Amino acid sequence: MDVSFVNPFIEGTLYILDTTAALKVKPDPPFVKKGDEALGDISGVLKMEGDISGSAAVSFSGTSILYIVSAMFGEEMTEVNEEIYDAVGEICNMIAGHVTTKMTEMEKSVKVKLVKVHLDQGHAIAHADGVEDVIVLPFRTTMGKLMIEVGIAA
Repeated sequence: MDVSFVNPFIEGTLYILDTTAALKVKPDPPFVKKGDEALGDISGVLKMEGDISGSAAVSFSGTSILYIVSAMFGEEMTEVNEEIYDAVGEICNMIAGHVTTKMTEMEKSVKVKLVKVHLDQGHAIAHADGVEDVIVLPFRTTMGKLMIEVGIAA
């Protein structure tokens, strides 16, 4: 997998979380994912089509997404509910826009779009057809973890 196609997802996620919630993260070592079970409590799944195809997911622990959305809304969120679901969708839409822009700068024509938000523990993440290896990029914050999964189709 060409890491240059993974970097826009990392950059986009960290940029969006920094600008919308002033969230700073620390990376943990990346790894190849085994199986399809999500590594967080709530996930947004993105699909990429065009010159490069594949998929990505951003998964949040319950505590991290409550902190992020509280910072975004300026009010304390205490439970994962429909507002949190909507906020994860909006975060992922902003990430999709960032990735599309970065890929265009790399002279790649792609369309990245949100396909699903999963709001249940132990949910499965189905990556795009043709994706063999999924790279997981874990990050930790003082308020919990988040994981970025990226799979580029062969």
